[in-house]
Amino acid sequence: MTAVHFSKAVVKYRVPILIITLVLMIPSVLGIIGTRINYDMLTYLPEDMETVIGQNELMEDFGKGAFAFLIVEDMPSKDVAALREQIGQVDHVDTVLWYDSVADLSIPMELLPDKIYNEFNTENATMMAIFFDSSTSSDVTMDAVREIRGIAGKQCFLSGLTAMVVDLKDLCEHEEPIYVGIAVALALAAMLLLLDNFLTPFVFLVSIGMMILINLGSNYFLGEISYITKALSAVLQLAVTMDYSIFLWHSYNEQLTKCDDRREAMASAIRETLASIVGSSITTVAGFIALCFMSFTLGRDLGIVMAKGVILGVIGCVTVLPALILVLDKPLQKAKHRSLIPNMRRFAVGTVKVFPVFLCIFVLLIPPALYGYNATNNETYYNLAKSLPDDMEYVTANSKLSEEFDIASTHMLLVDKNISPVSVREMMNEMEDVDGVKYVLGLESLIGPRVPEEVLPDSVTGLLKSDKWELLLINSEYPVAGDEVGAQIEALNTILKKYDPTGMLIGEAPCMKDMIDVTSHDFEVVNIISIAAIFIIIALVERSISLPFILISVIELAIFINLGIPHYLGQSLPFIAPICISTIQLGATVDYAILLTTRYKSERMRGADKKEAVRTALTASVPSVLVSGFGLFAATFGVALYSEIDMISSICMLLARGAIVSMLCVILILPALLLLLDRVICATTLGMKRNNKNMTEQEVILK
Repeated sequence: MTAVHFSKAVVKYRVPILIITLVLMIPSVLGIIGTRINYDMLTYLPEDMETVIGQNELMEDFGKGAFAFLIVEDMPSKDVAALREQIGQVDHVDTVLWYDSVADLSIPMELLPDKIYNEFNTENATMMAIFFDSSTSSDVTMDAVREIRGIAGKQCFLSGLTAMVVDLKDLCEHEEPIYVGIAVALALAAMLLLLDNFLTPFVFLVSIGMMILINLGSNYFLGEISYITKALSAVLQLAVTMDYSIFLWHSYNEQLTKCDDRREAMASAIRETLASIVGSSITTVAGFIALCFMSFTLGRDLGIVMAKGVILGVIGCVTVLPALILVLDKPLQKAKHRSLIPNMRRFAVGTVKVFPVFLCIFVLLIPPALYGYNATNNETYYNLAKSLPDDMEYVTANSKLSEEFDIASTHMLLVDKNISPVSVREMMNEMEDVDGVKYVLGLESLIGPRVPEEVLPDSVTGLLKSDKWELLLINSEYPVAGDEVGAQIEALNTILKKYDPTGMLIGEAPCMKDMIDVTSHDFEVVNIISIAAIFIIIALVERSISLPFILISVIELAIFINLGIPHYLGQSLPFIAPICISTIQLGATVDYAILLTTRYKSERMRGADKKEAVRTALTASVPSVLVSGFGLFAATFGVALYSEIDMISSICMLLARGAIVSMLCVILILPALLLLLDRVICATTLGMKRNNKNMTEQEVILK
């Protein structure tokens, strides 16, 4: 079907289009309800990593998945024992390990090492370890954690990844509807201020909202999505597809002055808009698709959902929106008012006049922006607890664990069960000498060297030994992410491999170390792929070799500035934020540069001199760039201020600031580069080279 036939079909079948879209809302809502949300970031690690393999072995061989510590304050020992019994009865709790776990199993109390007792008890608190027979982020484990909290009461504090996942889920479910409300309200305010119609913004939001629902509903076929994807997808889809609706509206109003019939005007507007927004959306889709090349598969999760959202946004813009506009045409025409954006001719003249100043600014900004950008990337944090509010139950429990028991993280060792107890004890002694290791807890340390393992009942050995592995716990004074715990894990792995080459070190901190290694590599890969893809797209769209370098350099400067600011403000970003922003900001805002450059190029090809071409391009493009930039800013800035989850707040703040920085760079710096490199552009762009000589002669005459 050609664009002509398509546009006429949309106009003719506008009412069926709206009916079909409304009907699709029903399965979309059901799809949203049926899509599982994953709150565990560690599940996105590659399956072939040793930590992931070890976690699977722990589940298969021991029937143990999630792990937690419960701290009990000011409770008599007999009540703690009763509490342990109650917790042991909770569905999917596999083992509750406390001081009396071994004492009750006929081992004389005097044979238990004092060290073990002291590690599990302080003056006013005691600690028990809880193993679950289900994975960290499974629904049944989360239900078990909620039940344990209900049983334990306020004087008990439960740590562990599942406790964090539960708190994070509750906070997200509370905040996410508010994110959408804030984004819609602020985007609506921006459009009411910047557009020439009081009713149009509401029509835009209805059209975009339908496509957002269809996108979120279609996630059902992915099985599950991450909480970050769920929290951001609606906001991002609104922000990056708002432009398309504005393009169609402006084109429709322009066609109304040329056509007598509004249906004919809309068909013409659809044809024009389809070409422009497909070209515009390709760069945005390319930015999101680049995220799919991350080894850390959270990128694929976000990339697929957002690329799908942009494509649906384009479809909605040329089908649902035209149908709505035609149905509501009379009230829309009555709601018109004068645009608040002034004529930009005077601004364009002034910008061109002082363009050497902006060239100097461009050169001067590069060193501090690049330095800040690199520094920010080196200062990102991986400790997921750091992105949560301080008053959350999980954060409070972790603080108690650190303050009262000097434990900041717990590792687990899987050692071949055929390794002799003597060798295991030697290995444990070596490990306890590693910096930051508080103690290593295993079957050997529980029973001591004086009790032979053979005399123990299976109920004791079954706690920490399977048919294939022996399980040991290592408590560390170092937090789960950072250089200190990274060095500690390397040292522990070195000792482990000396005694058992098949042994595996697993747990939150080892997974975090893997995550650091994986995402550091991902950052470089995603950047290269997104830049290369967008370079090719610009080269094809503009039919130029030089223009892709110029346009990408302007947006990359904006990205460097945006990501460099946190360093100068003394802020630390969550690790995922720079990876996402580098690609999203490039893909979503390079359109501003393409819009201005395309107009400059067409003016030059018509015979205008370089200064007049840039002035005309600025005058025509700045209003669209302002509406687009402030639209993206409005949709994300409010969410950044409101969200208590730093992972989401940071990404939204970077998007909001990135929209403004990119907008300013395109409006002020790009025109200066076009003027400076005009000869190069004309010589390296198809269709301009043959006109270059004539244009140069015209410029000489004008001068």
